[in-house]
Amino acid sequence: MSEYAALARTAPLPAWPLVLMFGLVPVWWLAGAFYLVWPVFGLLLAGLLAARGGVRLPTGAPVWLLFCAIAALSLVEVERVTEVATALLRLAFYLTALAVGVYGYTLARERGVRVLWLPLMLFWASLAALGWVGVLAPGLSLATPVERLLPHGLAAAPYVHDMVHASGAELRADGVSTLRPSAPFPYTNLWGSCFAILLPAVLACVASLRAGWPRRLLILSVPLALPPAFLTLNRGMLVSLGIGLVFVALRAVRRGRPRLLATIAVLGVVAVALTWFIPIDTLIAARTETSDSTADRLSLYGEVLHRIVDSPLLGFGAPTTVDTTSAPAPVGTQGQLWMVLYSNGIPALAVFLGWFLVTVRAGLRLRRPAGLWLSAVPLIALVQLPFYGLNYQNLSVLFLVAGAIAAAATPRVRRAAIERAAVRPPVPVGSR
Repeated sequence: MSEYAALARTAPLPAWPLVLMFGLVPVWWLAGAFYLVWPVFGLLLAGLLAARGGVRLPTGAPVWLLFCAIAALSLVEVERVTEVATALLRLAFYLTALAVGVYGYTLARERGVRVLWLPLMLFWASLAALGWVGVLAPGLSLATPVERLLPHGLAAAPYVHDMVHASGAELRADGVSTLRPSAPFPYTNLWGSCFAILLPAVLACVASLRAGWPRRLLILSVPLALPPAFLTLNRGMLVSLGIGLVFVALRAVRRGRPRLLATIAVLGVVAVALTWFIPIDTLIAARTETSDSTADRLSLYGEVLHRIVDSPLLGFGAPTTVDTTSAPAPVGTQGQLWMVLYSNGIPALAVFLGWFLVTVRAGLRLRRPAGLWLSAVPLIALVQLPFYGLNYQNLSVLFLVAGAIAAAATPRVRRAAIERAAVRPPVPVGSR
């Protein structure tokens, strides 16, 4: 047993768990297991890290651990039995994101940050491909194997049904498609959030690869993914991504990176050209005229601020359905900031935001083109917090990028793949 333990502590971490987790998204989606399998992989990653022992935590991990501890403690405030399971699932996703971040950070320190490109780019490919499924077949609605195996009453519950049912586009409460792509997620806002988080990571990967077919495929994937992104009509996605691109442009000017500025300009030209075929401004205006989503959100936000004074330290444990707002959604939804504030309290929100600020600061240490792209990711996610939920798979994607940022910002791998103009073997510790 001691020999096995010694071998586990010295053997390099395998990359295959991340590849399976992030790379088989279409399989998990069609099986109805996309949400259920994620915490299972989180346990696997945590187990491999525990077997390794002596794992160093990346920047911000202690802050996130504190947030998870407060979130766990706030479960005592949950009043409805039906809300306990959903609160535990959210906590499982918080912990899974941490496991992904620590695992990715450790893997990148051992083998260079380029080892994280494969799971991230496979997830990007799945997001773009399934986005096109939502464009071409928005009415697609499949009862998955997991859905069929569940008891009918449980599978019919709206929250569970959304997780285990496969649909090409977001469905309204009456089961009619909204025509806004969402697959592999049940909600189009999650798709838009993930797209905005992943796009800079794709451009970082392009900047770190030599000329060849993988680089050409990635470059081609960007304009191909824009039509599904536009058709989601996600205003928060456009705003957060726009702020991220401005942030990268300002850093590029300061660092003297004209080629990076040219990339941003080309991306802008392609996006504008697509608006000739997809009148996104007209579609968004039409949607806002026929939808009260903005008023509903403001109603929910006001209710959170009104109610949190009754339980400021630990919140209420989970979102709550009330009849005092104009929105059909529970109080504490429609934005991760409000979710954390209402469910877990003011101290939890302060710690939660602290992780984002620490991660943004770590990204500022990166200087090369790929690093400049990656540094925009936590800022984009921070901008999304008032509008989008960041507590499911998109949070794990963010943490995998954060692990890459933390690894690239350390002296050992600062000159590794993420910080090079082309992929090369990582520099040994003693060669600095």
